[in-house]
Formats: sequence, structure tokens, C-alpha cells
Amino acid sequence: EGRFLRVPGGAATLEVGDGVVYMVISVRNVGTGLAVMHGWHVEVTGQPQQTHPPLEDFTTQTRDIYVAPGDLGFWQGALRDPAAAQFKAVTAAVEAGDPMMLSILYGDWEGGQRVISQFALRHANDKWLTSTGRHFNVDRPDPR
Repeated sequence: EGRFLRVPGGAATLEVGDGVVYMVISVRNVGTGLAVMHGWHVEVTGQPQQTHPPLEDFTTQTRDIYVAPGDLGFWQGALRDPAAAQFKAVTAAVEAGDPMMLSILYGDWEGGQRVISQFALRHANDKWLTSTGRHFNVDRPDPR
């Protein structure tokens, strides 16, 4: 679309314009394998969640995003349906600076070992900051 967003480490860039909500966050792969992002889910809430959203509620990535082991990368997503309740809620939250929770579904390069990591998005000092709250194993028991 010709839109470029910059995102510093530990932060997010969220923009609303032309009937689209653009979202980008900085990520780091702290694992030993290649991370492949498969999908995402965003909701307006300031509270960490004890469970992850249902897999069928995740939006599938339209392009592959990989992060090498021990490396920095980014995640990007967009909401494009102004009539959708999620679009309206996220747009209002971005404009008001209300907290949100972003869940990212990712796995290894073979499509296994899927994990959902939840990122809290909080607005402070004219910036969106991120912090990782929880990680959920999808294909095997949680260690908790």
C-alpha cells in the first residue's frame, strides 16, 4: 500500500487512516529455532488473560514473517473492515490511548510447536509500549 511504519524496540506503532488500522510491534525471538508467525488476535482490554483466544478467532497472516533465533524482528497486521465491531473498538482504543492485548500465534519452520504469546499494548508519553505477559503452548500441555 506504500505505507511505511517505524517501530523502536519494545514498542508498537498503531495508526488509523483511510479506513485501515495499521499495527506493528517489535519482537525478539528468544528461542533456539526459527519463529514463523501464523496469525494474530487483538482485543481492547487492560487485563492479562488467563487463557488465549480460540484459534478460530485468529486472523491468518497474509505474508510470512520469520524471526531468526536470538534476533530482532517485527510483526505487522491491519484491520480493514470499518463496519466490524473489532475495527471500531480498536480504532477507538488507538485514538483514546486505551490498553489492548495482542496475541500472536507462531511456530517453528515446519509448522509445529505452536505457541501463542500475548503482548500488552499500553500508551505512555506519546508512545505505545509493549510487554509480553503470557505464553501458551497450543500443541502440547502448558508447563503451568
